[in-house]
Amino acid sequence: MVLAAGDLRLSMNWLDTLILVIYFAVVLGIALAARRSVSNSLDFFLAGRALPAWVTGLAFVSANLGATEILGMAANGAQYGAYTVHWYWIGAIPAMVFLGLVMMPFYYNSKVRSVPEFLLLRFSRSSHLLSAVIFAVASVLIAGVNLYALAIVLRALLGWPLPISILLAGVFVLAYIVIGGLSSAIYNEVLQFFVIVAALVPLTALGLARVGGVSGLVEKVTAQQGDMFLSTWAGTGFGETNPLGTNWLTITLGLGFAISFGYWTTNFAEVQRSLSAKNLSAARRTPLIAAFPKIFIPLIVVLPGIIALVVEPTIGKTGGYDYNDAIPILMRDLLPNGVLGLAVTGLMASFMAGMAANVSSFNTVFTTDIWRAYIKPHMPDAHYLRVGRAITAIGVVIGMGTAFLAASFSNIMNYMQTLFAFFNVPLFATFILALFWKRMTAKAGFWGLLLGTAAPIAFYFAYQAGIVEMGSDQGANMTASMIAFAVDLLVSVPIALATTPKPDAELEGLVYTRAAARDEGVAAAGDDAWYRKPAVLGWGALVLSAACYVPFTL
Repeated sequence: MVLAAGDLRLSMNWLDTLILVIYFAVVLGIALAARRSVSNSLDFFLAGRALPAWVTGLAFVSANLGATEILGMAANGAQYGAYTVHWYWIGAIPAMVFLGLVMMPFYYNSKVRSVPEFLLLRFSRSSHLLSAVIFAVASVLIAGVNLYALAIVLRALLGWPLPISILLAGVFVLAYIVIGGLSSAIYNEVLQFFVIVAALVPLTALGLARVGGVSGLVEKVTAQQGDMFLSTWAGTGFGETNPLGTNWLTITLGLGFAISFGYWTTNFAEVQRSLSAKNLSAARRTPLIAAFPKIFIPLIVVLPGIIALVVEPTIGKTGGYDYNDAIPILMRDLLPNGVLGLAVTGLMASFMAGMAANVSSFNTVFTTDIWRAYIKPHMPDAHYLRVGRAITAIGVVIGMGTAFLAASFSNIMNYMQTLFAFFNVPLFATFILALFWKRMTAKAGFWGLLLGTAAPIAFYFAYQAGIVEMGSDQGANMTASMIAFAVDLLVSVPIALATTPKPDAELEGLVYTRAAARDEGVAAAGDDAWYRKPAVLGWGALVLSAACYVPFTL
């Protein structure tokens, strides 16, 4: 597949190159500094559980600012318009708040090192192994998306072919994770967050200036795409049509509940950042702090995708550019040298942040949930530290291979949401039953998770074969996620009722109670301040995200 049209080349000068070189030097410097704090496997996999909330909070949102966010959401903006904000305000914020307010006490207090390990404590070894394998597969597939996205930029910069671009990107990410472990990844993600924002804000501002400001953009997009393109709920009634090709119920249940909660509450690439916090209060605040910048990310990601349609009308057209090319096109056409170097650095940072998040979670799950649990138990801690570093290299190599799968999609967000429907949604359904229903059993968890994963995969292939017709790829993904959740529940509940659950004594701390959910843990100085209260942060984020819908629904 051709990564981008032949004339999509970015002309960087010495200043742009210098900015990029300085950034890479700083990243490796952080990794070398973080190495000094890595003395055991807990340091490598969970940063010693010693990081403050503001660091883990920024790392939490930065870990998601990978290819999924930058190229993927810009591609979604170009293909689906303002409907893309649903992925943020209904498809992220409520789930992030739920994670911080409800689920983190159970993750953190159980001292688990991964999401699958929670299922080991709650269910059995079979459910644990199945979830670990599913998560490991999903992690390397998503890591491949980030490598492919970086290859698009390297192609635009240097004209390099896909294999070389993927190889060099993978080697660099491998270096700073192996050297410094999760601490290196997290501190680099904090740096990457600021670099990404600094890179995308000028791109958005110059793009708006190019199309005549907000009013000019509205006029041009409306003339080109129609009135619905800049709305969020128009045409989502049953039997109506809209660019997203789905209805309000599918958006609410498929995206806003199944995909969103499945991703944000069980995706260990995100949860791992919270688990690395210094205490329970910081762990709960991690996704809540991250929710506030997440609300405004569409301004620098989705909006440029819509602007790109005006700047380059051939996007998405036969013989034109892919939707994935929206951001590189704006960089080529709008950014002067110096600012271009900063933007390229921001893109590099975003892809490495996304890949590092998935690779660091992959090495944790493989080492603790597969290797330690089933292959080499009861080994010295130094052994698991060595295995963690070795499996990191293997994960990167596998990610290089899966990058070629992402290359078959003109909109990588379609691919990402497909993966979430396959892997995250059934895991969430199993997890939510395990957390809120004492009657849930190990056999029910295993078969619910297995068949809940198989069902959306079968639906997807039926959609691809034309057996099932849907309005769009994203509409198909949302429907697949609802099928995954429903099948998991329909399989799990009867089996649970027919089998014997664990006694209450073995479920302490693993099943929801109001007292456990309200546990604030050991407080640090300043944790009792009103603005640090999880409830204040959580409800504030929900109200703010709801208010953001107003301009798009009037």
